[in-house]
Amino acid sequence: MKQALLVVMLSLVVLSTPAQSEELWPVPDWSQAADSNSPAWRQVQAYAFTARDEQSREGARSDALLVIKQGRIVYEHYAAPTTAQTSHLTWSISKSVLATLLGVARNEGRFELSDPVARFYPAMQAHPRIRLQDLLHWASGLDWQEDYEYAPLNSSVVPMLYTRGRGDMAAYTVARPAAVEPGQRFLYSSGDSNVLAAALRTMVGPERYQQYPWDALFSPLGITSAVWERDASGTLVGSSYLYMSARDLARIGLLMLRDGRWQSQQLLPKDWVAFNRTLFTKAVAQPGEANPGGHWWLNQPLPDGQRPWPDVPADTFAALGHWGQALYVMPDEQMVVVRFADDRDEQLRHNELLKRVLAAQSGAQP
Repeated sequence: MKQALLVVMLSLVVLSTPAQSEELWPVPDWSQAADSNSPAWRQVQAYAFTARDEQSREGARSDALLVIKQGRIVYEHYAAPTTAQTSHLTWSISKSVLATLLGVARNEGRFELSDPVARFYPAMQAHPRIRLQDLLHWASGLDWQEDYEYAPLNSSVVPMLYTRGRGDMAAYTVARPAAVEPGQRFLYSSGDSNVLAAALRTMVGPERYQQYPWDALFSPLGITSAVWERDASGTLVGSSYLYMSARDLARIGLLMLRDGRWQSQQLLPKDWVAFNRTLFTKAVAQPGEANPGGHWWLNQPLPDGQRPWPDVPADTFAALGHWGQALYVMPDEQMVVVRFADDRDEQLRHNELLKRVLAAQSGAQP
């Protein structure tokens, strides 16, 4: 009798206690943790939101910082005029979102990584050995200089985005001469990303292409803030010109955190996410700089270097953009972090920011 009563009592406890492994999804919006923005986050805020007139202070000038832990908002702060509803320019985070969109197309059986790009973008017949996986590794072998506004005369990307290449950015890229064999050298190139965006048009068909990012990815995730510019030829500017709110970008992070699954639907193949997170070793390590995966950035060491962000879990990966835009995914911590900025002085250090975020979440001192 006592044993039967004990079983009933234990059953009641189990029924009244939320499952520890319960998954939370932002449907329709993110839930907020009860202790979000607690005093433990002061060190994070002091570092991430340096006052605009305090250039000499250690820290960074953020527009937004959002931290999601196990599907809940644990920290969120904005600097005016940015708000939770602002569609912020993500710059090169666009590249990783493009790779995520390509993952949906891959799930639909529209291409293989080993396919030659020329199958989907005929102008690439001038470089018939370049494969889709080479573009995704930024290893097309095409001559390219990814210099920005501080070195415009040497730049390939500045004329692509703003002058003679802006009418058809993929065609501008393909017209570049070959520098090395495809797949043999990492050379970061916004042009490679825009050729991928052009190839996607053939993969999905021109009639679907205009709405494809929304139909295939944004709408299933509940993303409503996305704006993605096109060049004059109608090709998505996959390298640079996606705008999105911090909360909506975090949905991309959660999709990647959960291996391409959104609730009960497997939007991306698991092996696609694994490819995004697999190190492309034909690069040279730069201290503090993340290393390339499949159009995402990894906290894994190249053979000639240390882990880029030593105080952050090794499985951390990220989408990164000009002037300090960042989407960090930390599977070990079940955490997604979004940072928007106009950080032209480049004061932010990824390792320092994430170290403080982890300390705030655990209650430790950074």
